[in-house]
Amino acid sequence: MRRVAPWAPVIVFASIVIGLGFSLMNDPHRIPSTLIDKPVPAFDLPSVGDDGSGLTNEDLKGKLALLNVFASWCGGCRLEHPMLMAIARGGLVPIYGVDWKDHRGDGHRWLKANDSPYVRAGDDRGGRLAIDLGVTGVPETFVIDRTGRIRFRQPGPITEEVWRSAFVPVLAELGVRQ
Repeated sequence: MRRVAPWAPVIVFASIVIGLGFSLMNDPHRIPSTLIDKPVPAFDLPSVGDDGSGLTNEDLKGKLALLNVFASWCGGCRLEHPMLMAIARGGLVPIYGVDWKDHRGDGHRWLKANDSPYVRAGDDRGGRLAIDLGVTGVPETFVIDRTGRIRFRQPGPITEEVWRSAFVPVLAELGVRQ
């Protein structure tokens, strides 16, 4: 036992280094969503703006839709915004927004200054819906099918490449042709 005791700290340190090394190889974009093929959680969010429209899970039923979680303070959201605007202009699929953990009115002001790609946007200031969706950070976008089920999750910004390689095949599988 006396021969092993001096090596104990080295063994513990090596185990920690190996564990941390493996964790660095994990890509958060490859974390699968446990909600794929499950219904969108029930929610009822107040409007981001002052129009009083809000957003509920019922707004997503009966149509194919994108549910985009964003925030005014999010750099990746600013990066993907032109692509969301292009998708909205194309009219292929409606986009609904969830303003995550923003100060009251910040999301509305940001959308007003930069134009809104959203049919409707709800204020998730407390972050409850994002927790229920398993959001790991913003932006994050979900493809919702006509029955209200989550069919795909994209963590991170939607770029042209991401749109073509990830979203177009999923939408085609759901019957949408470009």
